[in-house]
Amino acid sequence: MRRTRLDVATKDLDPPFAIVDLDAFDHNAADLARRAAGHPIRVASKSIRVRDLVSRALERPGYSGIMCYSLAEALWLSEQNVSDDLLVAYPTADRAALQKLAANETARQRVTIMVDSIEHLDFVDAAIGPHSDIRVCLELDVSWRPLPGVHIGPRRSPIHTPQQARALAARITQRRGFKLVGVMAYEGQIAGLGDNPPGQPLRAIGIRLIQAKSGPELVARRTAAITAVRQVADLEFVNGGGTGSLELTGSDPSVTELAAGSGLFGPTLFDAYQSFKPVPAALFALSVVRKPNKRTATLFAGGYIASGTPTPDRQPSPYLPEGLKTLGLEGAGEVQTPVTGKAAEQLKIGDRVWMRHAKAGELFERFDEVHLVRGDRIERTVPTYRGERRNFG
Repeated sequence: MRRTRLDVATKDLDPPFAIVDLDAFDHNAADLARRAAGHPIRVASKSIRVRDLVSRALERPGYSGIMCYSLAEALWLSEQNVSDDLLVAYPTADRAALQKLAANETARQRVTIMVDSIEHLDFVDAAIGPHSDIRVCLELDVSWRPLPGVHIGPRRSPIHTPQQARALAARITQRRGFKLVGVMAYEGQIAGLGDNPPGQPLRAIGIRLIQAKSGPELVARRTAAITAVRQVADLEFVNGGGTGSLELTGSDPSVTELAAGSGLFGPTLFDAYQSFKPVPAALFALSVVRKPNKRTATLFAGGYIASGTPTPDRQPSPYLPEGLKTLGLEGAGEVQTPVTGKAAEQLKIGDRVWMRHAKAGELFERFDEVHLVRGDRIERTVPTYRGERRNFG
């Protein structure tokens, strides 16, 4: 029984604390590699935020390189020699980090920054002055736009068409001090949107329709865009996908690598997918501190709300013991989280409840360390980014 195993492993710890079940983590890593079908997976560090676990993923077959979420993070990971292939997934306006990049030859060879406009190049030039080749990746928008004025997908790059991609690529290659080495095209309307949201059958139908229509369109447009960009630049990589869309992205002949991170931990947002089911690997434990009534137990702390839309699916969820749920009028709070259900009848003061976060790496912004559990024991305890005094926003 998983609850018993985790309780035994952590019996000497006082909640709140966080764990990663290494058996589940390794299982999820193997399943992601299977789904990638031979494409290398770039590890999305935003979804992990534990240096030890980023390295653990990279040690496995099928994983290569890191997708960082800030330039400062990429520079730090380079200093720590975690990887020599670091792609920053979002454009940067961090002048200090750009200056540090420009001054470090090793970092310039390892780190690739994201751009989607000439303004990004102008910003870099203004921040650091004359410089040697800075590696850059062009981001292509692959949101679905079925009708004029209709945008389905994340609001990211303004570069949407093959013609726009070729034009920007040409200008980058002509620009002194920059080297275009890659293209990234992230289909958030598929990779980050579950097609089987629990208890929402009509929403599920709508999402599946959107994904069925947008999938073929994005593969065709991305392939055309990469063909156009390759006419003016020698690309080292074309990155696409996310945990939720590995199969679709891998079917695109223009893509050379995939990206994934959340699937290693299996947060609750990924319960809404039909085609795969990661095992919950990242959990946190809370203590019962009150029993307001027979069927309610109040836990200490727990209000670890995920980013994104302010909807119930961004709240943490009780996991073990089974049969618990939060209260609709109170939810998960800063200092207390009431849970109710038949299982609450058996809970006593001091018992622990295991919780799951809605997203992946955001959980570890709440803890300085994470306990890595194997079987019924803690294999070791390692620092999170926060525990290493690193905060990248």
